[in-house]
Amino acid sequence: MSVERSIAIFSPGLLGGSLAKTIQQRMPGLAVRVWARREEAVDEVRRVLPGVIASTEISEVMVGASLAVLCMPIQYMAGIAQQIAACDLSDDLIVTDVGSVKGGVVGELEAIFMPTKASFLGSHPMAGSQRTGLAHATGDLFHQAACILTPTAHTKPEHLGRMRTFWLKLGCRMQEMTPQQHDHCVARISHLPHTMAVLTTLAALSEDARVLDSSAGGFRDTTRVAGGDPEMWAGILLQNRMEVMAALEDASSVMRELLEMLQTMDEVALRRFLAQAKALRDLLPAV
Repeated sequence: MSVERSIAIFSPGLLGGSLAKTIQQRMPGLAVRVWARREEAVDEVRRVLPGVIASTEISEVMVGASLAVLCMPIQYMAGIAQQIAACDLSDDLIVTDVGSVKGGVVGELEAIFMPTKASFLGSHPMAGSQRTGLAHATGDLFHQAACILTPTAHTKPEHLGRMRTFWLKLGCRMQEMTPQQHDHCVARISHLPHTMAVLTTLAALSEDARVLDSSAGGFRDTTRVAGGDPEMWAGILLQNRMEVMAALEDASSVMRELLEMLQTMDEVALRRFLAQAKALRDLLPAV
């Protein structure tokens, strides 16, 4: 049984909306409240998510909440967290997030909630889509998604247990890392692929976008994530810039190797290069 009684979700986009839908499906009876910045977004929440209480007032959304989940771009989390911290909070409140960077975010948000009755514990469900907005929210977005928790020395064991239970109930596969380990790992398996999709799109289409008329599934699959929200991804890449730059340096080194093989027409090295990539890609677990 979940000990949660009321969930406050901040920002009803793809992730926040999908979280609300999944909670309604998998944890029936749990109160769900959603905060949105604009009245138009509140009206949309009420249409799309019947049974959810929606408001532009943070204090109204936080009434009785045992768990609050920040689902906005990471560059806005600290400002919202400060407003939450000023509310009348429940004694057992845990605040978490779904952000893709943890190092700076965890340090800043832990400090904001340290003087309050609440505690912060970072979460990162590895789920999403290039599509954005509540209109694209689904109740199965988190099914079998890896979810990384990033506890610190300040994290209470019971809070870690509650967060594990919460994400497991939503269908996630759980992992735990330090915030720094998280940012290194995610730079390699999320942020680097996104930047490479952006680079591929720009290199392929900037000169003449008409080549899209001849594109097939390979181009679509390889560049899919380049269609993600530019504002969100700018925040992610800047927040995790040191790890992303290190990953891009490695990618640049590998690209130089490939260029040299092509320049020298070294077929043996090229076959070995492609075979190594295939062998590593084949290690990807089936979901």
